[in-house]
Amino acid sequence: MQSFVRAKLHGIRVTGADLNYHGSITIDADLCREAGLDPLEFVEIWNKMSGARISTYVLYGPAGSRCCILNGAAARTCQAGDEVIIASTTYGSVDDVIGRKPRVLIFGPDNAVVDRVVYDVFRDAAGRLDMRIIEAETGAEEAPRIAAQIRVA
Repeated sequence: MQSFVRAKLHGIRVTGADLNYHGSITIDADLCREAGLDPLEFVEIWNKMSGARISTYVLYGPAGSRCCILNGAAARTCQAGDEVIIASTTYGSVDDVIGRKPRVLIFGPDNAVVDRVVYDVFRDAAGRLDMRIIEAETGAEEAPRIAAQIRVA
């Protein structure tokens, strides 16, 4: 069995940190439901500002609040305004991921969702694994992005 991305919130901004609340991350319930994050599900959190990486579990916050609050020990890893990536994982086979098509919400200012994509893993005509990123609303395929410093010979 392998571990795969199940759902992801990319670039959501931390709205608060509460050291004295028992551990977890509180996230707007509407955002969790749309991405496919379940209550008490363990997630990985990567702080884009500091590089800190932690794992904790999800608590649903007020729907529509756009909140993202780190609680307990996790509160020491982020400050309000930091951009984080939150990803959940699932275990299974590649065929499970092919069937699941993980959803990704991408955030702009004020934790507004600015893009929705789906990771589409598939087998090509030769049976090799491949993937594409699909715009959730239009079904259009996103062009691949390659960092400027990578040179392909």
